[in-house]
Amino acid sequence: MISLFRNFARSKWAVGLLVLVGFAVVFTGAQMDVFSNLGPKHVVSAGSRSVDQAQFRQEFERVRTAAAEQEGRAVSTEDLVKANQHIAYLDMTTRRLGLLEWAWDAGIRPGKDLIIKQIRALPAFFNQVSGKFDEDQYRNLLAQQNVTPAQLEQEFRDQEIISHFGSGVTAGVRLPRIYGALMAAGAMQTRDGRWFEVTSSMVPAVGAPTDAQLTAFMNENAAQLRRPEFRMASVVLFSDGAASTAPIAEERIVERFNFKKDTLSKPETRTFVTLTAPTKAAADRIAAALRAGQTPAAAGQANGGVQPADFNATPRSAVTDPAVAAAVFAATPGQVIDPIQGRVGFTVARLTSVTPGAAATLESARPALIAELREEDAKAKVFSRVEQYEKARNEGKTLDQAIAQIGARIIKLPPFTADGKLPDGQPMNAPPQILQAATTLSKGGESDVIDAGQGQYFVLRLDDIMPAAMPTLAEVRAPLAQEWTRRENARRLSAKAEELAAQVRGGKDIAAVAASAGATLVTRTAVSQTPDAQNAIGQGVLRGLFGQGRGQVFSGQTAADAFVVGRVDAIHAASPVLAAAPAEQVRLRLAPQIGNALAEQLATAAMAKVKATNDPVIALQALGVTAPDAPTTPAP
Repeated sequence: MISLFRNFARSKWAVGLLVLVGFAVVFTGAQMDVFSNLGPKHVVSAGSRSVDQAQFRQEFERVRTAAAEQEGRAVSTEDLVKANQHIAYLDMTTRRLGLLEWAWDAGIRPGKDLIIKQIRALPAFFNQVSGKFDEDQYRNLLAQQNVTPAQLEQEFRDQEIISHFGSGVTAGVRLPRIYGALMAAGAMQTRDGRWFEVTSSMVPAVGAPTDAQLTAFMNENAAQLRRPEFRMASVVLFSDGAASTAPIAEERIVERFNFKKDTLSKPETRTFVTLTAPTKAAADRIAAALRAGQTPAAAGQANGGVQPADFNATPRSAVTDPAVAAAVFAATPGQVIDPIQGRVGFTVARLTSVTPGAAATLESARPALIAELREEDAKAKVFSRVEQYEKARNEGKTLDQAIAQIGARIIKLPPFTADGKLPDGQPMNAPPQILQAATTLSKGGESDVIDAGQGQYFVLRLDDIMPAAMPTLAEVRAPLAQEWTRRENARRLSAKAEELAAQVRGGKDIAAVAASAGATLVTRTAVSQTPDAQNAIGQGVLRGLFGQGRGQVFSGQTAADAFVVGRVDAIHAASPVLAAAPAEQVRLRLAPQIGNALAEQLATAAMAKVKATNDPVIALQALGVTAPDAPTTPAP
C-alpha cells in the first residue's frame, strides 16, 4: 500500500520478518473475541491482529503476479501451492504479526504525532499550488486506492515498531574480540607441506566396456538418461505467411497523416538546469548566485546542498511540473528564471539552449504510415478469418475443412516437452499459450481459438504424444562408453591414491612413496590461503593442505585424470601484528549477522508469546485450491 507513495527504508535485519520483500503489506485490524465466531474465518491470528480469507487471497494474488514476472512465464496459484509457497507466506505473515502484537503489548508504541508528521511529509499529498500538505488530496488519493486513513496510519505505525525493535536489537550487539581473532588467525596462518600427483600413467588402462557393463551403467543413470515426454502438434495460423505489399489508398494515407500530424512532428526541445529549494528565500539566493556567475552545483551546495537537475534536449511534455515547464519554455537562452512555486518547493531554472521543432511532412511520414495501415489491414484480415473459422466449425465442419475454406495455414511443430524444450535441449520459439494448450489436450484434441495478443490467433491440434522412455543402448553407446571409461579411470586413480596415502599414514616417508610411484614430490613452505597460492598449486592441493592438522595426510582429486597425495608438515600461526586489523574488521562484519539471527530468534519468541497461529486449511480454502497433502489441522 505505502509503496504507492514512498519506498520505505528497511533495516537489513528485518528481511526475514517482512511478509515478502517487494510485495504489498497485509492490512491488520482489531477483532473482539466475543464476535470472532460471527465474522470471516481467520487465516492468520496474532492476538488483536488477524488476516481474513479475503485479505489473504488478495495478497497471495500479488505474490503470484510477482512470481510470474520474475520467472518470465505464467505461474498459477496451484504452482505456488505445490511448491509450498503458501506455507512460507503464512509463516512470514504470522511471524510479522506476532512480533507487532508483542511489541505493542511491550510498550513499543510510536506516538501519533510522529506518524502524522511522516504522512504529511509525503509529496504525493502536497497541493500543487501551495506546496503544502492537502487534507482533501490526502483522502482522495487514499480513496482511489481503496485505503482508509486509519489503515495508512496503522501501516506507518507498524513500520516504526519494526524499525525501533530492530534498531534496539542491533545497536546492542557487541561481539567479543575473540570472534574476530579466531577467524583472522585461521585465515592468515601459513602451512608447509609436501605432495605429489597420481596420474593415469600409474594405473592400468581401462579396456572397452561390455554391453552388460554399459547396460548396468545406463540403469545407474536412468534418471539422467530418460527422455522426457514429447508432444507433436499442428498449429493453425490465420495470418498470411509473408508481409503484405498491398497498395494503400492515398485518401487513407492523407487521413492518417492529418490525424497523427502533431505526434509525427518533432517538438521544440530545450536544455536547462533546475534547482529546487524548500523555501523561497533559499531559491532567491540560488537565483542570485546563478546570475552572479556561479555554477549550479556551487549555488546549490551553498544553499543547503540542493542538487541540480540537468535536462538535455527535453521537450515540454517531458517536464512533469506544469509551472516549471511553462516558465522554462517562455524563457530565452541564458536567462535565469525567478523562483517558480511548483508541486514541491520552489524551483530556479537556467535555460542554456533552444532547439526549434520541425513539423512533419506527408512525404517524410509516408513509409511509416503505409506500414502502419498495412499492419492494421493484416490484423483485420486475421480477425475476419477467425470469425469465418468459428462459423465453419459451428456448422459442423472439421478443422481441416474449415481452414481450407477460409484460406488459413497449418504447420507442424517439432516435438517439444512440457517446459518447451526441443529434442536437442534448445527452447522452442513459440508463444507460451502453445505450451499451455498442448499440456491440456489429449491425443487428437483440438483447442478453441486462442488469442496470443498483438492481433495473433491460433488453434492447436495435438497430433501425437511420445511417452517418456529410456533410449536404446545403440542410440547412446558412444557417449555412454566415454562416460563409463572416464568413471572407471577415476575409480582406479582414486584407489591408487588411497593406496599410496595409506603408506604415508602408516609411517613411510612421503618422498619414498612418491619415488616408488614414479611421481615428482613438490615441497612448499609458508603457503597462504590467497588467490595467488590457489593459482600456483591448485584448489585441490590448497583445500587438502588447509583441511588437515599438522602431520596428517590428505588425498583428493585435482583434475579429471589426476589425484593428489600430500602431507601437512607444519602450521605457522598468524602474526598478531598483521592479524589485528583484519580481526577487528571481521568482528565488525559479523556483528550485523549475529544481530540478524538474534532478531529472528526474538521474533520467533514473540510469535510464541502472543500465541500467533495460522491455518493452512483455511488458507487453501481462501485460494480455492485443493492440496491432497495439505495439513488437516491448523499449523502454529
